[in-house]
Amino acid sequence: MGFLPRPCFDWQLRARVLRLGERTLLMAIVNLTPDSFSGDGLADVALDQVVGAALEHLDGGADILDLGAESTRPGAEPLSADAEQARLLPAIEAVLRERPAAIISVDTYHAVTARTAVRAGAQIVNDVSGLLWDEGMAAAVADTRAGLVLMHTRGRPADWRTQPPLASAELLPLVLGQLRERLAVAEAAGIAADRIVLDPGFGFGKRGPENFTLLAGFSRIAELGRPTLAGLSRKGFLGDAVAAGDGQSRLNATTAANVAAILAGAHIIRVHDLQPAREAAAVADAILRTSES
Repeated sequence: MGFLPRPCFDWQLRARVLRLGERTLLMAIVNLTPDSFSGDGLADVALDQVVGAALEHLDGGADILDLGAESTRPGAEPLSADAEQARLLPAIEAVLRERPAAIISVDTYHAVTARTAVRAGAQIVNDVSGLLWDEGMAAAVADTRAGLVLMHTRGRPADWRTQPPLASAELLPLVLGQLRERLAVAEAAGIAADRIVLDPGFGFGKRGPENFTLLAGFSRIAELGRPTLAGLSRKGFLGDAVAAGDGQSRLNATTAANVAAILAGAHIIRVHDLQPAREAAAVADAILRTSES
């Protein structure tokens, strides 16, 4: 039995269009944080080093750069919008000076940061809260006409360690139902459907094995009629599954999870380690092409 075909979409960004589905697109992570869960934060390095890391991703085949300045690891301290912008805006502007055609996504839940970043040249707003944590975010995305990654989150980082577990049968209906609600909020705010990509939010309010339930049912996110993004890179539940916490084990586990997500229909994968992700996507895409022929 083959895999289900992955539908194609034209994703409307602020001033660009990305074709999704013909191959898996790679969103490379550029963390401008001092406390990233994965240890790759660049908050304390010189701007030219940040730009160098971004350019290395682009030269390595990244389709999108996702710049974020606030950690959302469990228990992370919130960052003010002003402090977030002080980290983000110089990096956005510097990268675009070097590569004007680069497609930049800004990872933020602050409406004022989203507006400012789009004015600086970002094409996409990646809101991990799904328009929940700042009541002005839906209007900000609508007004700027940015592309939107709409992610499912259950609670806030401070809640995640103490949230009650979800039964396996509860998880997918919960995620699907709440994503459907957030899509309705986006539509009511004037965000066109063709500007939205959905992310089920691995690790964001899902505990340990619950994430494998979500990955096993990833193909069901397509029921909502929008393209999908999988953010699995270096997540703790993958390290737990291979009973080791070192970087190499999480890299191998991430590669396996990315292939599973692509075969289940993911249009975009969000990654730290570009070369392994590119190779994994090439193999998974080849399988999908063979299955569809």
